[in-house]
Amino acid sequence: MAKELLLKAEIREKTGSNSVKQVLKQGRIPAVIYGHKEEPIAISLEEHNFMEGLHHGLRLIDVQLGKKKQKTLIKELQYDCLGKKVLHADLMRIDVTEVLKITVPLEIKGSAAGMHDGGIIEQHSNKLEIECLATDIPKSIVVSVKNMKIGDSIHARDIQLPEGVKLVTSPEILMVSCHVVVEAKTTEQIEMELPAAPEVIGEVKEPEEGEAEEKK
Repeated sequence: MAKELLLKAEIREKTGSNSVKQVLKQGRIPAVIYGHKEEPIAISLEEHNFMEGLHHGLRLIDVQLGKKKQKTLIKELQYDCLGKKVLHADLMRIDVTEVLKITVPLEIKGSAAGMHDGGIIEQHSNKLEIECLATDIPKSIVVSVKNMKIGDSIHARDIQLPEGVKLVTSPEILMVSCHVVVEAKTTEQIEMELPAAPEVIGEVKEPEEGEAEEKK
């Protein structure tokens, strides 16, 4: 089940790139709260506590604005070029009684039986789209590959979901497979395997220059 985090927010009176840089220098994260037919609000959040919540897989945030508390879902995060520092967060207002469509990480666990026979595990997708109550959002969906042999595959329909969670991703989509790696052949190997050109019976060969003069 999803855990929650309570963060005190401050209203951002100014927006734009310069304002965002100032907020980041203050150790805060620029963010926007939107949704539920209410006007979007530009805010800033304390960076340390926000990042701690992210590291623990939290998706729900109770944002305290003055005396008003709003329950929100982390909808989108903008990172720096290194993918480490959050530069901006989009928070969507939610109601705990509403059903949400959301994408969650797919986590592969276990050592496949097929790996002992020279196979490898290939993860074709690292996420799964689901539908559930806001309070039932899982941190991730765990898939065990322990019993997979060479030639086995796991599609979205095969993944066991937690109670109260419904699959939205197409059931036919391939998520994980176990197979043998086929090495690419070099040009030299391909040429060596090509059959020799057959000799044409009855083919008349032009005599060499020396042979022609000798016959004369």
